Amino acid sequence: MAQTKKKPWMRFRHRVVRNIAFAVLYPYSRVKYGFHVEKFREQGKRQYLILFNHQTAFDQFFVGMAFRGPVYYLASEDLFSNGWVSSLIRWLVAPIPIKKQATDIAAVKKCMAVAKEGGTIAIAPEGNRTYSGKTEYINPAIVPLAKKLGLPIVLYRLEGGYGVQPRWSDGTRRGNMRGYVSEVIEPEEYAAMTVEQLQARIEEGLYVNEGVADGVFRHAKRAEYLERAMYVCPTCGLTTFESHGNEIACKGCGLTVEYGMDKRLAGVGCEFPFAFTTDWYAYQQAFVHRLDLTAYTETPMYRERVRLSEVILQERKHLLSENSEIALYGDRITVNVADAPQVFRFEDTSAVTVLGRNKLNIYYDGHVYQVKGDKRFNALKYVNMFYHYKNVSRGDTCGEFLGL
Repeated sequence: MAQTKKKPWMRFRHRVVRNIAFAVLYPYSRVKYGFHVEKFREQGKRQYLILFNHQTAFDQFFVGMAFRGPVYYLASEDLFSNGWVSSLIRWLVAPIPIKKQATDIAAVKKCMAVAKEGGTIAIAPEGNRTYSGKTEYINPAIVPLAKKLGLPIVLYRLEGGYGVQPRWSDGTRRGNMRGYVSEVIEPEEYAAMTVEQLQARIEEGLYVNEGVADGVFRHAKRAEYLERAMYVCPTCGLTTFESHGNEIACKGCGLTVEYGMDKRLAGVGCEFPFAFTTDWYAYQQAFVHRLDLTAYTETPMYRERVRLSEVILQERKHLLSENSEIALYGDRITVNVADAPQVFRFEDTSAVTVLGRNKLNIYYDGHVYQVKGDKRFNALKYVNMFYHYKNVSRGDTCGEFLGL
């Protein structure tokens, strides 16, 4: 029997779509994001592996504007599970699907196929947009992939994105940001480097810390939805916050904080110990590292109302419950569906991750479940507690990785 010929990943239409998108999105990016693109003029006709830090929902377009020709991005499975919309995206730009927080051999094979065809590939090795304003954990799996592909590595740095569009916010602030190639690492150079050396080089080349007053970012509701990122109060510990306008307040003790146009934080009628969300976020992470999860195996830390769906990968999302109660315990997450609890024990769960601003994915028993709360829902705390549990369970009490 004749073997079916494999269809190429790269298509001429991807180049056409890229050129049309550039004509439309370049002026839009200038106006909407105050984005200044520095084109990579040394590109020539070479293909590259582009690695970039992840700050805004528009980053892939910023990267694409700096390079000629189509760029093939790794994208999470959520993008491919939205029916006809996903089919249209596949046809237009052919992103490479990857499972978040999981080893995905299929994604590696697709990257190798694209590279073999002569395509340029782009990856955000953080795997997540930053909540803190600082470049976060970079998955070490990026190094063996880079070495396997054997392409020149471009480190593309985005700056100012956290000021313009923080992950936790629905709004885009008036300010300025830029994107540029910070370094190119040639194959013959990194071939002689150890995994640890190349990892360190990538981390250094992509590192940005926006916990500084480096610009003015104007918006009428600067603190709106900061509670999607913060759930630890320096006064009363685990809590729930609520934001309005330029202020966010702890619902436990009433501590109120103002978010300034220069990203500075200031207590309202009190002293606040953190100058920027970067500092507050670091304190929150340290708080979780010290937390005794066994104190929350009988009584949950949090209860809230959510919508639960099962993600049928590469196809659609199947609604399981429109209005359920979710509870976060020290060793599990429970969601009541039709008055019957669905229990996701951490020991049996392969991964928990946050998508977009505040969607929660739970990878359990070969299935992917997605939780969506209201606009103030904080998905991050579920991710942090899950990975803290995993760190403690394997005896890694100093484990720094909390999911992002």
